[in-house]
Amino acid sequence: MAIKRALTIKNVFEKKYRLFDFTDEWELAFGKPETSGIWFIWGNSGNGKTSFIIQLIKELVKFEKVHFCSLEEGTSHTLQKSFESFEMDELNSNALLTASEPMEDLKTRLRQKKSRRVVVIDSFQYTMMSYRDYLALKQEFPDKLFIFISHADGKMPAGRSAKSVMYDASLKIYVEGYRAFSKGRYIGSRGYYDIWSERAISIWGTK
Repeated sequence: MAIKRALTIKNVFEKKYRLFDFTDEWELAFGKPETSGIWFIWGNSGNGKTSFIIQLIKELVKFEKVHFCSLEEGTSHTLQKSFESFEMDELNSNALLTASEPMEDLKTRLRQKKSRRVVVIDSFQYTMMSYRDYLALKQEFPDKLFIFISHADGKMPAGRSAKSVMYDASLKIYVEGYRAFSKGRYIGSRGYYDIWSERAISIWGTK
């Protein structure tokens, strides 16, 4: 196998990247991140994580069609109520949902020619993936954006594999007290997004 060509500094500066053209609250929190790679979102229950995921999907479909892989909640009534609260029906076919689908089936879908470029997986723990499995997924689909949702153990992701994926992710988002904090390589001028502004301000005391 031939080794890859080494790059010069000029090559790096000349490289073009596809970025999400976030504005307003999203840009203040996360800047303009790449449209491919790995994002990782974690937080404890009852802090607004599901609401944040839904708001994020609604923002992302402005740029790309999204595949939401609901491994943990499936098509539960609680998920339906969350979708209703944020009027997800207006997205139509821009957001595709699969429920409790094994990872091998998901990969078969992603190998199809017109598969979605943005894939949201809830949750990482329900994928049953090891870190090696994760690296194989990332290597097979380098042009896609995978957004993993994770359980938390205190202020860290739950489980060794989840922690490793979090460290590898380019955008790391920790959710606490109805506020989503950017902990990764993409941080806007403010560095956080309020999921529910009134509740977040009542907890953190600042906008």
